[in-house]
Formats: sequence, structure tokens, C-alpha cells
Amino acid sequence: MARVVVDVMLKPEILDPQGQAVQRALPRLGFDGISDVRQGKRFELEVDGPVDDAALARIHELAESFLANTVIENFTVKVEEAAQSAAGAEK
Repeated sequence: MARVVVDVMLKPEILDPQGQAVQRALPRLGFDGISDVRQGKRFELEVDGPVDDAALARIHELAESFLANTVIENFTVKVEEAAQSAAGAEK
């Protein structure tokens, strides 16, 4: 079983009110030096079998048609190594 991660972010030219709200709150919480915050979405997909080119193409199609609104959002698709998946579970 492999893990594929799809990260979805608003395009840079799209206003991000949630990110701006977090950015404004940071100094009040004692976190200085952060000049910008953008909020996004992360989808972790557990895939049965190997993640070959055909599987990645299907996941890319899934992300483009269902997970992201490509008019206002960009997305990336990446395969996580097994060691990274295990380390993430320990956090």
C-alpha cells in the first residue's frame, strides 16, 4: 500500500481571507516575523498496489475534477515514501 498526497492551494492572485485572519492573529499570539500565510487543503490517499504512471494519471484526474477547483486553485500530486508515512504516524 502506498500513500499519495494531493496538496491544494489557492492561486496566488486569489484573495485568501482565512490565511489573512491567521496572519493578523500571529503577532497577538507572540509569533512575529511571519509576513504571509496561505491556507490550503491536503488529501492523503492510500493506494492499493504500486503507484505507477497509470495510477498517478488517475489520481491527477481525480484531483483536477473533484479535489480542486482549478479555476481558483492549484494542486500538486506526490508519492510519499514508506519511511515518511511511518514517521508521520508517530507525530
